[in-house]
Amino acid sequence: MTTQTDSVRAYLQDLQTRITTAIEAIDGTPFVQDAWTKAPGEALQGNGITRILEGGPVFERAGCGFSHVSGPRLPPSATQHRPELAGAPFEAMGVSLVFHPRNPYVPTVHMNVRMIAATASGQAPVCWFGGGMDLTPYYGFEEDAVHFHTVCRDALAPFGADKYPRFKTWCDEYFFLKHRGEQRGIGGVFFDDFSEGGFESGFAMIRSVGDAFLDAYLPIVARRQGTASGEREREFQLYRRGRYVEFNLVWDRGTHFGLQSGGRSESILLSMPPLVSWAYNRTPAPGTPEDALYRHFLVRKDWI
Repeated sequence: MTTQTDSVRAYLQDLQTRITTAIEAIDGTPFVQDAWTKAPGEALQGNGITRILEGGPVFERAGCGFSHVSGPRLPPSATQHRPELAGAPFEAMGVSLVFHPRNPYVPTVHMNVRMIAATASGQAPVCWFGGGMDLTPYYGFEEDAVHFHTVCRDALAPFGADKYPRFKTWCDEYFFLKHRGEQRGIGGVFFDDFSEGGFESGFAMIRSVGDAFLDAYLPIVARRQGTASGEREREFQLYRRGRYVEFNLVWDRGTHFGLQSGGRSESILLSMPPLVSWAYNRTPAPGTPEDALYRHFLVRKDWI
């Protein structure tokens, strides 16, 4: 590994540990750690650490994975914006998490930071970064949305005033269920294929986003985890989780990248909720909190 790769790997592993330690302190349930290595002869080589918490009082399922893999050729999901690298050998590493809370008033959250490097025949290595975080509430609260977006904006501020509005719009466009014509949640920030300013700039950006995650999410958990809820809220939560599953399996490039490149399915699918339901053509009654989610939160808007 190069010195640059070593520094990214060390940061990502430390980030995973900091985040899971903080979640354990809130939930009181330890993460199960599953360290894995790709066997010789498989399509991908590399290793990773999957940490999963299930059945806790605060988090019904919380998965946070680190992976570092290399392969002989980039999969199609990674080259749609870089056709000159189609078929090039690559190296990829990142931390990805999805936390599914037990209380329907606490939103599901996703965060990912990653680096990919590829080398086309006869060319110098090309390195780019991606990541972001987004929030998926089941019951919307404007103060939560404002807080989450404010932390995202502040994390990106050192890299230029254009970054938050640009990456906020990118997030809204990316986390959109095209087959439903519906936003996945209230968004956040998302960027991909980022190489502006070279390695140091891209690495600094994913560090800033990764380091901001706990500040963005934990105050919302603290505000909402004690809210009383019943069967109605639980049923709606499970129904809305179905949209999360649909997006991750149908549209998510990270899921496609992992599966197309021969990644470890159990780790790739740690984003799936433990329980979920579907109902045919369900429509909330006008004026209800469930209706308010669709009308006021699952829409693209400037929260700050």
